[in-house]
Order: sequence, then C-alpha cells, then structure tokens
Amino acid sequence: MSTKPDPSSKEAESSMTAPAHPPPPPPPPEDFHFKKSPFVKKLRTAPPDWYYKAPVSPPPVDFMAPTGPYFYGTLTDPCMIAEILGLKHEPELRPAYIKGYECKLWGQYPALRDAPNSIVEGAAYHISTVEDGKKLAAYETRNYRPEPCWINYKDGKEPLRENGSTFKFVGDPYALSEGQFDLKAWLRRVGRVKALEKLEAKVEDATRSKDNASAID
Repeated sequence: MSTKPDPSSKEAESSMTAPAHPPPPPPPPEDFHFKKSPFVKKLRTAPPDWYYKAPVSPPPVDFMAPTGPYFYGTLTDPCMIAEILGLKHEPELRPAYIKGYECKLWGQYPALRDAPNSIVEGAAYHISTVEDGKKLAAYETRNYRPEPCWINYKDGKEPLRENGSTFKFVGDPYALSEGQFDLKAWLRRVGRVKALEKLEAKVEDATRSKDNASAID
C-alpha cells in the first residue's frame, strides 16, 4: 500500500524539485489584421480546376503595353490597381470598350473570349513600365494572356482610339459559365467596402455633372 512520502525524505525532495528547463511559452496568436495581397485572395477563391493546362501551351510573353492594357472586371477598380502596382495614389482610368470579345465568368471572375460581333465595356489604364505590366500579368495568373487589341474610348477625349492590350482567358473553356460581372457586387462580396464607397461616389458625381450639363443646355 503506497503512502504519502515524508517531506523530509530524499524521495519527496526529488519529486518536488522543479524541472531544470521550463516549457517554452505558447506561440503568439495569429494577427487577423495582417493584410493579404490581392493575388493571395484570388488564389483562395479560384475555381477547383485552377491547374488546368491547355493542350498546346501558349508561347511565353514578355508583357508590355505601350498605351496601357484594357482592363475589365476586377481591374476596373482603381484601388485594386494601386495595391497591385504599389502606387501612392489611385490611377486615372478612361472608360472604354473593345470589339471582338465577349465576357463570361470563371468562378467569380470575368473571362474574355473571342466573339467577332460582340463588345465588352470596361476601362483603360496606361502602363508606363514593363515591371508594372509583369505585376498585373502575375495577378491575372497563367489562365489569362495579354493580347493586342484596339481600345475605343468613351469620354470624348483625344485620342478616341488607341492600340493597346487586354487580358484574354486561356484556361479551361469548360470551366466558364454564362453571367454578367458586376463590379459593385464583387467588391461587396470580397469585403472591399472603402473601394465600393469610392466607386459609388464617383458614379453619383458623374450623374450629377451630367444632369447639370443637361439643365444648362
């Protein structure tokens, strides 16, 4: 029958001795305010067939657009472009459209495909360096490829038309679905509240300016 050891005995002394090396402290809690890059966010929301490879791989492209690529979908958000390129200020985009394409959906993202009699509307931004072009191409991933196109501007300013580039979808065509991309809905879905508020404010300002011009006429 075991008994409680005598506190004065060596056995009790050894059993009560503190360990020589205390256990390490627990790791610090994860910082939930850590800012994730737009590319990481896109990876997390990509469709399951992300690693699709085309039967014939497209040739490598050293992306550079002298007049700036034509942006559609998520890249019509100036805040998103500023984050990707590391700009201090939001860029100025010109409303524009291109012919010969149609827009489908790849998961929650827009995907341009060839369509001879169709028009896709969006906005254009001038890329000044090859490095910036590569950053945008990395954001779009290898499922998109820069392709030359004519950019037609809608703001009435010169030039009215320029030769530029757009990102065309080259991933699995069976992964595409019908639907319209709504930038406001997408910003709300991914929690980009400030960007949504700025976009709505710009739309209101543009509408107010148009109404004032009509009243003067």
